[in-house]
Amino acid sequence: MSNSKDTSTRDTKQRIVTAGTELFRRHGYTGTGMKQIAAAADAPFGSIYHFFPGGKAQLGEEVVRTSGAVYLGLITTLMEPYEDRVAATRDAFTAAAETLRELDFADPCPIATVAMEVASTNEPLRQATSEVFDSWIDGLAAYYAAGGIPRPAARETAGSVIALLEGAFMLGRAARSTAPVIAAGRAAAAVVRAAPADG
Repeated sequence: MSNSKDTSTRDTKQRIVTAGTELFRRHGYTGTGMKQIAAAADAPFGSIYHFFPGGKAQLGEEVVRTSGAVYLGLITTLMEPYEDRVAATRDAFTAAAETLRELDFADPCPIATVAMEVASTNEPLRQATSEVFDSWIDGLAAYYAAGGIPRPAARETAGSVIALLEGAFMLGRAARSTAPVIAAGRAAAAVVRAAPADG
């Protein structure tokens, strides 16, 4: 009986996090209300405060960290099969462009949406978004380093690639076009191609 209750509790919490992720991504952090999240999660309003007594800010942190880990996994899944780091980078941007189109040019990244809104007003959320971006850069840097780019240069390269991707998403949304993401992919591939090699 307790296992069933534990599973139900986990399911409710997961539904709340999933609903928060989707709503923050589409409407932004400040544009999303807790009642909206409860309705989208099909959960009692009070259950949000049961799982997240710190309210929207605590839920926001959970969304940022959970989504960040998912996106880091996607980066790994997309790129690790490639030995050619330049081709991997270009093709990852092509896949990102298709994702943007499939989402009808809504922001595919809740982390960037939250970061832009709260970086100067909410220190815990700013810190959470910063840590997520760092984890992406570290993961991508490890991949580039394994392909022969020296460690310091690999991290700088990874940071440039992530910055190009996030900027391209913003331009693509504004233009309702995948062209900025495809163009940024060519630029990112050029950055990787120009990075120094070990030895």
